[in-house]
Amino acid sequence: MAGLRIAFMGTPDFAASALQALLDCAHEVVCVYSQPPRPKGRGHKVQPSPVHMLAKAHNIPVFTPKSLKNEAAQAEFAAHNVDVAVVAAYGLILPKAILDAPKYGCLNIHASLLPRWRGAAPIQRAIEAGDAQSGVTIMQMDEGLDTGPMILKGEVPITPETSAVVLHDALADMGGKLIVQSLDKLAAKGKMEAEKQDDALACYAHMLGKEDGRVDWSRPGADILRQVRAFTPWPGVWSEIGGQRFKILDVALTDERVDSEPGVIFDRSGSVSCGAQSVLKLLNIQPAGKKPMDFASALNGGYVSVGDVFT
Repeated sequence: MAGLRIAFMGTPDFAASALQALLDCAHEVVCVYSQPPRPKGRGHKVQPSPVHMLAKAHNIPVFTPKSLKNEAAQAEFAAHNVDVAVVAAYGLILPKAILDAPKYGCLNIHASLLPRWRGAAPIQRAIEAGDAQSGVTIMQMDEGLDTGPMILKGEVPITPETSAVVLHDALADMGGKLIVQSLDKLAAKGKMEAEKQDDALACYAHMLGKEDGRVDWSRPGADILRQVRAFTPWPGVWSEIGGQRFKILDVALTDERVDSEPGVIFDRSGSVSCGAQSVLKLLNIQPAGKKPMDFASALNGGYVSVGDVFT
């Protein structure tokens, strides 16, 4: 089996896992495309993306255009003369000229079981919605948003303990394995077998924003628990007491039932009343400007009191 010439296009840690898998296989990554270096951290120091750093460590040329819509960028991409492009959380829209440039087109590693959760935040939205499973779909890209035909799928269960961080890492590992399998089949057969998506089953994983993390305590505790699992660490889950913001870092659902106004801290163990008479127990919180702490430390430090009401 002759190895394929690959252009890899990705940016965050999720994509870096796939790039590492490609570097360890029989195919050749001849170039990498990633988002331009951006300020990060408290010092706002400009840093390259995880994919950029991994590619540089392996002496692979890295390209960081701000757009691929201009003819110069498209001509530069076509000049790499690759067999296939592999895309994973790249962050730029690929115009038709880019999609059509590789011999076998562009394959996307998408972190959901398409057509469910097309879009920007499939990992978090699957947990938030209470899905029993997630997975990875290798798909042939077209001009739509995650609408192309599906080549290969793998499933990962979502348990009551699964967090976005845990699911991210499991899907990143799976994505690397599945893309290598897909490329091996492509190299052996010279073509790809793909299944058309059923658009009637599609739903969209809209981009996350800080307001997604605001807790509505009138919702059942199970819903809020999923919100914490889905949106920690980003965008973070939060609520306020008297205008003071608290990050809600970890909670547990109890079997208690209480007929109370939602959002009330009603005992020293951190029990909070929620909708449907349900109760969540605060395990770890973070007052604004302070370090994360368990509820007992927050209580003893005077940051919260029994009877306080989250708004």
